[in-house]
Amino acid sequence: MENTEIERKFLVSGEFRSHAFSSTRICQGYLSSAKGRTVRVRIAGDKAFITIKGPVQGISRFEWEKEIPMDDAQALLEICEPGVIDKTRYLVRNTDRTHVWEVDEFHGENEGLVVAEIELHSEEDTFDKPSWIGEEVSGDRRYYNSSLISNPYSKW
Repeated sequence: MENTEIERKFLVSGEFRSHAFSSTRICQGYLSSAKGRTVRVRIAGDKAFITIKGPVQGISRFEWEKEIPMDDAQALLEICEPGVIDKTRYLVRNTDRTHVWEVDEFHGENEGLVVAEIELHSEEDTFDKPSWIGEEVSGDRRYYNSSLISNPYSKW
């Protein structure tokens, strides 16, 4: 289905930066972080987006995203729920050369947390795991960005 995001999430347990081909600072807030659906505003480098995500079913979920003007994103961030996610996203080509890892190194209250996500074409899609990939946390809500706002990593 179009608008379906299929991804798996892992903790990072080794050095990955030397493999990155891109990095972007990201600031994001949530207009709604209700269980089962979130509405997110994100500024990533010089672009801004609004994203709606539905409930997780396995490792899949509905996702709709639209680029919006930077001024609109900055105004929307002002009315978001308390808390902001501040992170640097690194893009790393997987060893299979088919997939790309999105590695998020968190800052602020989530400092010390580094997670890697890999987007898949189907739930059955296979992929190689680089040596720096650690424990899988795909189903653990604590690692959702929307949860890290109200329950930051530094308070675990």
